[in-house]
Amino acid sequence: MLSARSLFQEILDDDRSYRLFCSIAASGEAQGGWENGRIAALVPASMRDLAPKITRHGADEDKHGRIFHALLRKRRLDPVDVPPETDYTMLLERRGIGLTHAKLRGERPLTEEDVVVYLAHSRITEQRASDQMNMLVRYFGDHPEVGRAVRNISADEENHLAYCHEELLRLARAGRGRMIQRVLRECALAEIEVYREVSLAVMDRMGRLLGWSPPKAALLAAGIRALYGYERLGGWRRMVTLRMPERRDPLGRPATAAPAF
Repeated sequence: MLSARSLFQEILDDDRSYRLFCSIAASGEAQGGWENGRIAALVPASMRDLAPKITRHGADEDKHGRIFHALLRKRRLDPVDVPPETDYTMLLERRGIGLTHAKLRGERPLTEEDVVVYLAHSRITEQRASDQMNMLVRYFGDHPEVGRAVRNISADEENHLAYCHEELLRLARAGRGRMIQRVLRECALAEIEVYREVSLAVMDRMGRLLGWSPPKAALLAAGIRALYGYERLGGWRRMVTLRMPERRDPLGRPATAAPAF
């Protein structure tokens, strides 16, 4: 039976597909770490209270990148270059979503509007990351090789998502509600398209590595497109709603270390 569990198990069992999976994940996390670090350095003076939380967010992302590299080292595998069609972060930037790397490489302070864009973009992408990690914890949280890693990362992603909800609601109360909703909608509609294209590209690569039959590859591609159809028809709305999280100030607390990695 074809399921998310069996699919990931197949990827996990093959060194070539596992190597690609961990390399893509490590690259994306490292990119997020760099972006958050630069945003923290460029936060406007009027919002400097956010800088420590943004720094913490970036440190968590860096940690996740190290975890995926550690998983590769456990199998004595080297990371591979990330195929450009699977680079989720850069494809989002090309759609005009989030803050450009050109802006982050500069030294000019960000505006308050830039910070709103960053938080809205993060709320969307952290929702996707949290959903994926929750799925992996459900199926592989007790796995002897990857269980500890996915549990650690999933807990961090829940904190990141809660932080985005909390800060966006605070800014909405301060009068930025209309802008927040507009940016959230734009980000969500672009993200579901990028996620579809990246998912198709990743599955195509995995299929070639694992020798999937044409019917199996077609079935998986159809499933990815069906998910996009659901999200395009209205599923995207779950990514733009805001609610106060149960765990308040999640990035103001001590970070969770990952000494095993």
